[in-house]
Amino acid sequence: MADSVPPRDRTDQPWRSEGAPPPTPPRRRTPGWVWLLLAALAVFGVTNLALSLFGEADGRSIAYTEFSRQVADGKVAKIYSKGDAIEGELTSKERFTTQRPSFADDDLWAELTRQKVTVTAEPVVEKPNVLANLLYSLAPILLLVVLWLVVARRMRGGGGFGAGGMLGRKAPPRPVELEAGKRTSFADVAGIDEVEGELNDVVDFLRNPRAYRRMGAKMPRGVLLAGPPGTGKTLLARAVAGEAGVPFFSASASEFIEMIVGVGASRVRELFNEARKVAPAIVFIDEIDTIGRARGGGAAVGGHDEREQTLNQILTEMDGFSGSEGVIVIAATNRADVLDPALTRPGRFDRIVHVSPPDRGGREAILRIHTRDIPLAGDVDLTRVARTTPGMTGAELANLANEAALLAVKRRRHHVTRTDFSDALEKIQLGAERALVMPLEERRRTAYHESGHALLGMLQPGADPVRKVTIVPRGRALGVTLSAPDADKYAYTEEYLRGRIIGALGGMAAEHVVFGVVTTGSESDLEQVTAIARGMAGRWGMSERVGRLSAVPGDAQQAYGLSAAPVTLDEVAHEMRRIADECYRSACHQLQEHRPRLDALAAALLESETLDEEAAYRAAGISRPAKE
Repeated sequence: MADSVPPRDRTDQPWRSEGAPPPTPPRRRTPGWVWLLLAALAVFGVTNLALSLFGEADGRSIAYTEFSRQVADGKVAKIYSKGDAIEGELTSKERFTTQRPSFADDDLWAELTRQKVTVTAEPVVEKPNVLANLLYSLAPILLLVVLWLVVARRMRGGGGFGAGGMLGRKAPPRPVELEAGKRTSFADVAGIDEVEGELNDVVDFLRNPRAYRRMGAKMPRGVLLAGPPGTGKTLLARAVAGEAGVPFFSASASEFIEMIVGVGASRVRELFNEARKVAPAIVFIDEIDTIGRARGGGAAVGGHDEREQTLNQILTEMDGFSGSEGVIVIAATNRADVLDPALTRPGRFDRIVHVSPPDRGGREAILRIHTRDIPLAGDVDLTRVARTTPGMTGAELANLANEAALLAVKRRRHHVTRTDFSDALEKIQLGAERALVMPLEERRRTAYHESGHALLGMLQPGADPVRKVTIVPRGRALGVTLSAPDADKYAYTEEYLRGRIIGALGGMAAEHVVFGVVTTGSESDLEQVTAIARGMAGRWGMSERVGRLSAVPGDAQQAYGLSAAPVTLDEVAHEMRRIADECYRSACHQLQEHRPRLDALAAALLESETLDEEAAYRAAGISRPAKE
């Protein structure tokens, strides 16, 4: 099984990389906190000096002769002396400082005593406290530091004040180095051989670029992988890089988008710059329809919102490549129909590769890959499992193998058995069992409902064989009838589609024939009938009244959009109702004609609750059709 995608190295780096050489160590730079500390110390020194100067100015400096005159006039209240320095306070509460000359030969003490001047033991003029100065000057600086750290942490990864913003500098991304032999290759991909063949050209170009350049051939700038979810598009892109032995950068398109306009474009530029440094390389963008939708929707004033800027930057980067740069962009989407035409034109994504669900042989190969590390019992036949899983994608088959292994662990087994695979498939297709106790009448009506589905599926020529019938509540349903073809089908006839509608209406018809009522249990059946009838009348030209045209889009969510004239859509609705009514009358007629078989099948269901393929056909008295 393929390795998981390596994690991101930075929160502000939306891509992951593997196989790239380590970057050149950056030149050591002085950390920002060192500069911040030096600035704080400088501010503290200047503040302390200013406070000291202002503190000394609190006591007015006067001449000694002025001091002697003030003492003689009795205007000095108290003094403090330290050496020849004198500090004092006048009777007017004014403070002063003076310096007694060393040559003075006056009788100062006698004069002070006569004027009753108080000589104190503590300084009169208070000098600024160094600790107080420290606190007063550092408190604002510490507050600024804390605020800066909080803002930087909150803004990191989104531009502005974080990493790569105004106050930070982005460190170069560090590629993830995988262990030797751990990279994904085509050996880890199965079931999509035709797609692998198309991508082999890209692998060969990355391995032998000179041979192509000698012929004047240019490397494709982009490859778009289009297909349903779970078909292995990401795995294919990693396998191309692994086979070519080139660095691989992967990112989801949604990870480029931020609330701050311009961040996505900046991240795209950085991603492509890193890819160019280690070219040849592959850049993989998953779910590109997130940002690659057709522009012009007016999502923001002038149309220049973050999503469009990011898309424009991707277009610019792809258009700026030259054949010698050796960078190939691979993108994946399951909505290729909504992409901007500028993205899918030649010169951007030169190739569009459709990745479809695997056929039976492909499913068997995928199952073998995903069961390499699972101990299988001798009764497990992966060919049979692949035959009973038509339409499943690689991701769904991987989930099937994992569910079977989980069931084996719960049942205290040492190997995964055929029963584990069968129960896991039922859980995925039918839903988990519910412990629901139904009244006898409700249980009987459910048995006839499911018997109607099963019996009509057995009677219709060319219909998919019935695999299992159960009246055990599963998921949202009170009972389930499972049908699956023996071989994959790629085109459907009108007869087959009508048979599908008749089978889907079999439950409602059985309730009508036996009980004369219609219940809400047919809701999902009617949704299926509506989808098939809409396709027959509006998409596939199976209605003479509508004609050979496509009046309804394939997307069911837009089925009632103005894709055709209102009159044409009315004709489609009329034909849908006609097809459904004809099929319902046919279902009721067949059930009335084969009422004994319907009763026998319902009785067997009430007794056993679940019937497998052989038991269901035996209870109905119908021979199983030969396998295709």
